[in-house]
Amino acid sequence: MSEQHLRPSPISATVDFEAEGVQHGFLRLPYSRDDSAWGSVMIPITVIKNGEGPTALLTGGNHGDEYEGPIALFDLARTLGPDAMTGRVIIVPAMNYPAFTAGTRTSPIDKGNMNRSFPGRPDGTVTEKIADYFQRELLPLADIVLDFHSGGKTLDFLPFCAAHILPDKEQEARAFELVKAFGAPWSMKMLEIDAVGMYDTAAEEMGKVFITTELGGGGTATARSAGIAKRGVRNVLRAAGILKGAVETSKTEWLDMPDGDCFAFAEETGLVEFLADLGEVVQRGSVIARIHPTGRTGAEPVEIHARMDGIFTARHYPGLIKAGDCCAVLAIPV
Repeated sequence: MSEQHLRPSPISATVDFEAEGVQHGFLRLPYSRDDSAWGSVMIPITVIKNGEGPTALLTGGNHGDEYEGPIALFDLARTLGPDAMTGRVIIVPAMNYPAFTAGTRTSPIDKGNMNRSFPGRPDGTVTEKIADYFQRELLPLADIVLDFHSGGKTLDFLPFCAAHILPDKEQEARAFELVKAFGAPWSMKMLEIDAVGMYDTAAEEMGKVFITTELGGGGTATARSAGIAKRGVRNVLRAAGILKGAVETSKTEWLDMPDGDCFAFAEETGLVEFLADLGEVVQRGSVIARIHPTGRTGAEPVEIHARMDGIFTARHYPGLIKAGDCCAVLAIPV
Protein backbone atom coordinates (compact mmCIF):
# COMPACT_ATOMS: atom_id res chain seq x y z
CA MET A 1 0.00 0.00 0.00
CA SER A 2 1.33 3.46 -0.91
CA GLU A 3 2.36 5.93 1.78
CA GLN A 4 -0.66 8.16 1.07
CA HIS A 5 -3.05 5.28 1.71
CA LEU A 6 -1.46 4.63 5.09
CA ARG A 7 -2.71 8.05 6.14
CA PRO A 8 -6.06 8.06 7.97
CA SER A 9 -9.10 9.38 6.15
CA PRO A 10 -10.16 12.88 7.19
CA ILE A 11 -13.79 11.69 7.04
CA SER A 12 -15.47 10.67 10.28
CA ALA A 13 -18.78 8.81 10.56
CA THR A 14 -21.42 9.81 13.09
CA VAL A 15 -22.85 6.27 12.91
CA ASP A 16 -21.53 3.03 14.39
CA PHE A 17 -21.38 0.39 11.67
CA GLU A 18 -21.49 -2.43 14.23
CA ALA A 19 -24.45 -1.20 16.30
CA GLU A 20 -27.80 -2.94 16.11
CA GLY A 21 -30.92 -1.07 14.98
CA VAL A 22 -31.38 1.98 12.78
CA GLN A 23 -28.98 4.93 12.69
CA HIS A 24 -29.27 8.06 10.56
CA GLY A 25 -26.17 10.21 10.47
CA PHE A 26 -23.43 11.68 8.34
CA LEU A 27 -20.01 11.16 6.86
CA ARG A 28 -18.39 14.44 7.90
CA LEU A 29 -15.57 15.72 5.72
CA PRO A 30 -13.81 18.90 6.95
CA TYR A 31 -13.83 21.48 4.18
CA SER A 32 -12.46 24.94 4.88
CA ARG A 33 -13.85 27.55 2.49
CA ASP A 34 -14.63 31.25 2.19
CA ASP A 35 -18.04 31.04 3.84
CA SER A 36 -17.08 28.56 6.60
CA ALA A 37 -13.50 28.49 7.84
CA TRP A 38 -14.06 25.29 9.84
CA GLY A 39 -16.84 23.96 7.66
CA SER A 40 -17.68 20.41 6.58
CA VAL A 41 -19.31 18.46 3.78
CA MET A 42 -22.04 16.41 5.49
CA ILE A 43 -22.94 13.31 3.48
CA PRO A 44 -26.15 11.61 4.73
CA ILE A 45 -25.82 7.93 5.63
CA THR A 46 -28.09 5.31 7.18
CA VAL A 47 -27.01 2.02 8.74
CA ILE A 48 -29.58 -0.65 9.58
CA LYS A 49 -28.41 -3.82 11.32
CA ASN A 50 -30.13 -6.87 12.74
CA GLY A 51 -27.93 -9.76 13.82
CA GLU A 52 -25.42 -11.59 11.68
CA GLY A 53 -25.80 -11.74 7.92
CA PRO A 54 -24.62 -10.24 4.64
CA THR A 55 -23.92 -6.53 4.22
CA ALA A 56 -25.33 -4.55 1.32
CA LEU A 57 -23.81 -1.18 0.42
CA LEU A 58 -26.40 0.85 -1.51
CA THR A 59 -25.35 4.08 -3.22
CA GLY A 60 -26.84 6.78 -5.42
CA GLY A 61 -25.74 10.23 -6.50
CA ASN A 62 -22.34 9.00 -7.69
CA HIS A 63 -23.15 11.55 -10.38
CA GLY A 64 -25.14 14.42 -8.96
CA ASP A 65 -27.70 14.87 -11.76
CA GLU A 66 -29.07 11.31 -11.61
CA TYR A 67 -32.14 10.99 -9.41
CA GLU A 68 -33.72 7.52 -9.41
CA GLY A 69 -31.12 6.17 -6.98
CA PRO A 70 -31.44 9.00 -4.45
CA ILE A 71 -35.24 8.77 -4.59
CA ALA A 72 -35.19 5.02 -3.94
CA LEU A 73 -32.52 5.21 -1.23
CA PHE A 74 -33.89 8.17 0.74
CA ASP A 75 -37.19 6.28 0.71
CA LEU A 76 -35.57 3.01 1.80
CA ALA A 77 -33.62 4.74 4.59
CA ARG A 78 -36.88 6.18 5.92
CA THR A 79 -38.99 3.02 5.71
CA LEU A 80 -36.74 -0.02 6.25
CA GLY A 81 -36.73 -1.35 9.81
CA PRO A 82 -34.42 -3.96 11.37
CA ASP A 83 -37.27 -6.37 12.14
CA ALA A 84 -37.81 -6.88 8.41
CA MET A 85 -34.23 -7.99 7.74
CA THR A 86 -31.21 -9.98 8.83
CA GLY A 87 -27.72 -8.60 8.32
CA ARG A 88 -26.73 -5.04 7.57
CA VAL A 89 -27.67 -2.39 5.04
CA ILE A 90 -25.52 0.73 4.52
CA ILE A 91 -27.35 3.42 2.55
CA VAL A 92 -25.66 6.48 1.04
CA PRO A 93 -28.25 8.14 -1.21
CA ALA A 94 -25.85 10.79 -2.56
CA MET A 95 -22.17 9.72 -2.68
CA ASN A 96 -20.95 12.89 -4.34
CA TYR A 97 -23.05 15.12 -2.10
CA PRO A 98 -21.65 18.45 -3.39
CA ALA A 99 -22.56 17.44 -6.95
CA PHE A 100 -25.98 16.20 -5.85
CA THR A 101 -26.92 19.45 -4.10
CA ALA A 102 -25.73 21.43 -7.14
CA GLY A 103 -27.58 19.20 -9.62
CA THR A 104 -24.41 18.61 -11.62
CA ARG A 105 -22.64 15.49 -12.81
CA THR A 106 -19.35 16.49 -11.21
CA SER A 107 -18.51 18.31 -8.00
CA PRO A 108 -18.84 22.10 -8.07
CA ILE A 109 -15.95 22.23 -5.57
CA ASP A 110 -13.22 20.53 -7.59
CA LYS A 111 -14.98 19.37 -10.80
CA GLY A 112 -14.29 15.81 -9.64
CA ASN A 113 -16.13 12.96 -11.34
CA MET A 114 -16.68 10.52 -8.47
CA ASN A 115 -16.88 7.57 -10.82
CA ARG A 116 -13.43 8.30 -12.24
CA SER A 117 -11.73 9.10 -8.90
CA PHE A 118 -11.07 5.70 -7.32
CA PRO A 119 -9.10 4.62 -5.35
CA GLY A 120 -9.01 8.24 -4.22
CA ARG A 121 -6.59 9.99 -1.87
CA PRO A 122 -6.93 10.91 1.80
CA ASP A 123 -4.90 14.06 1.07
CA GLY A 124 -6.45 14.84 -2.32
CA THR A 125 -9.39 16.91 -3.50
CA VAL A 126 -12.79 16.72 -1.83
CA THR A 127 -13.96 14.16 -4.42
CA GLU A 128 -10.79 12.07 -3.99
CA LYS A 129 -11.20 12.10 -0.21
CA ILE A 130 -14.75 10.76 -0.50
CA ALA A 131 -13.63 8.07 -2.95
CA ASP A 132 -10.79 7.08 -0.59
CA TYR A 133 -13.25 6.65 2.29
CA PHE A 134 -15.43 4.36 0.22
CA GLN A 135 -12.37 2.45 -1.01
CA ARG A 136 -10.83 1.85 2.42
CA GLU A 137 -13.74 2.00 4.87
CA LEU A 138 -17.08 1.16 3.26
CA LEU A 139 -16.33 -1.28 0.44
CA PRO A 140 -14.44 -3.69 2.76
CA LEU A 141 -17.60 -3.95 4.90
CA ALA A 142 -19.80 -4.97 1.97
CA ASP A 143 -20.70 -8.32 0.45
CA ILE A 144 -22.86 -6.84 -2.29
CA VAL A 145 -22.84 -3.35 -3.79
CA LEU A 146 -25.66 -1.70 -5.73
CA ASP A 147 -24.77 1.65 -7.28
CA PHE A 148 -27.64 3.47 -9.00
CA HIS A 149 -27.08 5.42 -12.21
CA SER A 150 -29.19 6.99 -14.93
CA GLY A 151 -28.41 9.21 -17.90
CA GLY A 152 -28.22 12.51 -16.06
CA LYS A 153 -28.67 15.67 -18.10
CA THR A 154 -26.89 14.43 -21.23
CA LEU A 155 -28.12 10.88 -21.89
CA ASP A 156 -31.40 8.96 -21.86
CA PHE A 157 -31.48 5.16 -21.41
CA LEU A 158 -33.82 2.27 -21.62
CA PRO A 159 -34.32 1.37 -17.93
CA PHE A 160 -31.93 -1.49 -17.18
CA CYS A 161 -29.99 -3.14 -14.39
CA ALA A 162 -26.51 -4.34 -15.30
CA ALA A 163 -23.39 -6.22 -14.31
CA HIS A 164 -20.05 -6.72 -16.03
CA ILE A 165 -18.39 -9.70 -17.63
CA LEU A 166 -15.61 -10.65 -15.17
CA PRO A 167 -12.60 -12.99 -15.11
CA ASP A 168 -14.02 -14.62 -11.96
CA LYS A 169 -17.03 -16.47 -13.36
CA GLU A 170 -18.47 -17.29 -9.93
CA GLN A 171 -18.41 -13.60 -8.98
CA GLU A 172 -19.92 -12.75 -12.37
CA ALA A 173 -22.71 -15.32 -11.99
CA ARG A 174 -23.66 -14.03 -8.54
CA ALA A 175 -23.85 -10.50 -9.94
CA PHE A 176 -26.13 -11.51 -12.79
CA GLU A 177 -28.38 -13.37 -10.35
CA LEU A 178 -28.92 -10.05 -8.57
CA VAL A 179 -29.46 -8.26 -11.89
CA LYS A 180 -32.23 -10.75 -12.65
CA ALA A 181 -33.70 -10.30 -9.17
CA PHE A 182 -33.70 -6.49 -9.53
CA GLY A 183 -36.33 -6.97 -12.19
CA ALA A 184 -35.85 -3.96 -14.45
CA PRO A 185 -37.61 -4.08 -17.82
CA TRP A 186 -34.20 -4.67 -19.39
CA SER A 187 -31.11 -6.45 -18.02
CA MET A 188 -27.66 -5.74 -19.45
CA LYS A 189 -24.30 -7.44 -19.83
CA MET A 190 -22.52 -4.13 -19.77
CA LEU A 191 -19.40 -2.88 -21.53
CA GLU A 192 -17.64 0.19 -20.09
CA ILE A 193 -15.80 2.45 -22.52
CA ASP A 194 -13.76 4.10 -19.73
CA ALA A 195 -13.38 1.85 -16.67
CA VAL A 196 -10.29 3.49 -15.14
CA GLY A 197 -11.00 4.96 -11.72
CA MET A 198 -14.54 3.62 -11.52
CA TYR A 199 -16.32 2.67 -8.31
CA ASP A 200 -17.44 -0.46 -10.19
CA THR A 201 -13.86 -1.52 -10.79
CA ALA A 202 -12.81 -0.82 -7.21
CA ALA A 203 -15.61 -3.01 -5.85
CA GLU A 204 -15.09 -5.83 -8.34
CA GLU A 205 -11.34 -5.96 -7.74
CA MET A 206 -12.12 -6.53 -4.04
CA GLY A 207 -14.26 -9.51 -5.02
CA LYS A 208 -17.54 -7.78 -4.20
CA VAL A 209 -20.74 -8.67 -6.02
CA PHE A 210 -21.41 -5.41 -7.87
CA ILE A 211 -24.45 -4.37 -9.89
CA THR A 212 -25.53 -1.04 -11.30
CA THR A 213 -28.33 0.57 -13.28
CA GLU A 214 -29.18 3.04 -16.00
CA LEU A 215 -32.80 4.02 -15.39
CA GLY A 216 -33.66 6.86 -17.73
CA GLY A 217 -32.12 10.29 -17.93
CA GLY A 218 -32.69 13.84 -19.02
CA GLY A 219 -31.73 15.17 -15.60
CA THR A 220 -34.99 14.06 -13.98
CA ALA A 221 -36.87 10.97 -12.80
CA THR A 222 -40.31 9.79 -13.84
CA ALA A 223 -42.89 7.90 -11.81
CA ARG A 224 -41.98 4.80 -13.82
CA SER A 225 -38.21 5.09 -13.46
CA ALA A 226 -38.37 5.89 -9.73
CA GLY A 227 -40.77 2.99 -9.24
CA ILE A 228 -38.36 0.61 -10.97
CA ALA A 229 -35.58 1.77 -8.62
CA LYS A 230 -37.68 1.46 -5.45
CA ARG A 231 -38.94 -2.02 -6.31
CA GLY A 232 -35.54 -3.17 -7.60
CA VAL A 233 -33.51 -2.31 -4.50
CA ARG A 234 -35.87 -4.27 -2.27
CA ASN A 235 -35.76 -7.21 -4.67
CA VAL A 236 -31.95 -7.20 -4.50
CA LEU A 237 -32.05 -7.23 -0.69
CA ARG A 238 -34.51 -10.14 -0.77
CA ALA A 239 -32.38 -12.10 -3.24
CA ALA A 240 -29.31 -11.50 -1.07
CA GLY A 241 -31.06 -12.98 1.97
CA ILE A 242 -31.10 -9.67 3.85
CA LEU A 243 -34.72 -8.55 3.49
CA LYS A 244 -37.43 -11.01 4.38
CA GLY A 245 -39.95 -12.08 1.74
CA ALA A 246 -39.91 -13.31 -1.84
CA VAL A 247 -38.54 -11.45 -4.84
CA GLU A 248 -41.29 -9.72 -6.82
CA THR A 249 -40.79 -11.35 -10.18
CA SER A 250 -41.30 -9.38 -13.38
CA LYS A 251 -40.43 -9.79 -17.03
CA THR A 252 -36.99 -8.62 -18.10
CA GLU A 253 -35.37 -8.70 -21.54
CA TRP A 254 -31.64 -9.41 -21.62
CA LEU A 255 -29.24 -7.34 -23.70
CA ASP A 256 -25.50 -7.53 -24.35
CA MET A 257 -22.95 -4.86 -25.27
CA PRO A 258 -20.27 -7.03 -26.89
CA ASP A 259 -17.81 -4.45 -28.22
CA GLY A 260 -17.14 -0.87 -29.22
CA ASP A 261 -19.49 -1.05 -32.20
CA CYS A 262 -22.29 -0.46 -29.68
CA PHE A 263 -21.30 3.20 -29.44
CA ALA A 264 -21.79 6.02 -31.94
CA PHE A 265 -20.04 9.34 -31.32
CA ALA A 266 -20.67 12.74 -32.86
CA GLU A 267 -17.89 14.07 -35.04
CA GLU A 268 -19.64 17.38 -35.64
CA THR A 269 -21.41 19.95 -33.49
CA GLY A 270 -25.04 20.83 -34.13
CA LEU A 271 -28.71 19.97 -33.68
CA VAL A 272 -29.32 16.23 -33.37
CA GLU A 273 -32.35 14.57 -34.96
CA PHE A 274 -32.93 10.92 -34.07
CA LEU A 275 -34.54 8.65 -36.65
CA ALA A 276 -35.35 5.90 -34.16
CA ASP A 277 -36.65 5.82 -30.60
CA LEU A 278 -35.31 3.90 -27.61
CA GLY A 279 -36.29 0.24 -27.70
CA GLU A 280 -36.60 0.07 -31.48
CA VAL A 281 -34.68 -2.42 -33.62
CA VAL A 282 -32.11 -0.84 -35.95
CA GLN A 283 -30.06 -2.40 -38.72
CA ARG A 284 -26.34 -2.14 -39.35
CA GLY A 285 -25.65 0.73 -41.72
CA SER A 286 -28.98 2.44 -41.15
CA VAL A 287 -29.09 6.14 -40.32
CA ILE A 288 -30.01 6.49 -36.65
CA ALA A 289 -29.40 10.23 -36.30
CA ARG A 290 -28.64 13.37 -38.26
CA ILE A 291 -26.63 16.30 -36.96
CA HIS A 292 -27.78 19.54 -38.53
CA PRO A 293 -25.32 22.44 -38.75
CA THR A 294 -26.78 25.44 -36.95
CA GLY A 295 -24.53 28.26 -38.17
CA ARG A 296 -26.35 28.72 -41.48
CA THR A 297 -29.34 27.44 -43.42
CA GLY A 298 -29.07 25.18 -46.46
CA ALA A 299 -26.20 23.00 -45.18
CA GLU A 300 -26.54 19.22 -45.38
CA PRO A 301 -26.75 17.31 -42.07
CA VAL A 302 -24.11 14.77 -41.06
CA GLU A 303 -25.52 11.25 -40.75
CA ILE A 304 -24.78 8.87 -37.88
CA HIS A 305 -24.94 5.23 -38.98
CA ALA A 306 -25.48 2.13 -36.87
CA ARG A 307 -22.35 -0.02 -36.82
CA MET A 308 -24.28 -3.16 -35.86
CA ASP A 309 -27.76 -4.67 -35.72
CA GLY A 310 -29.32 -4.07 -32.35
CA ILE A 311 -31.77 -2.43 -29.98
CA PHE A 312 -31.57 1.34 -29.62
CA THR A 313 -30.57 1.53 -25.94
CA ALA A 314 -29.40 5.07 -25.20
CA ARG A 315 -29.33 8.45 -26.88
CA HIS A 316 -27.86 11.88 -26.38
CA TYR A 317 -29.99 14.38 -24.50
CA PRO A 318 -31.13 17.14 -25.04
CA GLY A 319 -31.23 18.43 -28.62
CA LEU A 320 -27.82 20.10 -29.14
CA ILE A 321 -24.74 17.90 -29.46
CA LYS A 322 -21.01 18.60 -29.56
CA ALA A 323 -18.24 16.80 -31.42
CA GLY A 324 -17.03 13.96 -29.22
CA ASP A 325 -20.36 13.46 -27.42
CA CYS A 326 -21.83 9.99 -27.27
CA CYS A 327 -24.77 10.17 -29.68
CA ALA A 328 -26.27 6.68 -29.46
CA VAL A 329 -25.76 3.27 -27.87
CA LEU A 330 -26.96 -0.04 -29.27
CA ALA A 331 -27.16 -3.47 -27.65
CA ILE A 332 -28.05 -6.91 -28.92
CA PRO A 333 -30.76 -9.18 -27.52
CA VAL A 334 -29.34 -12.21 -25.68
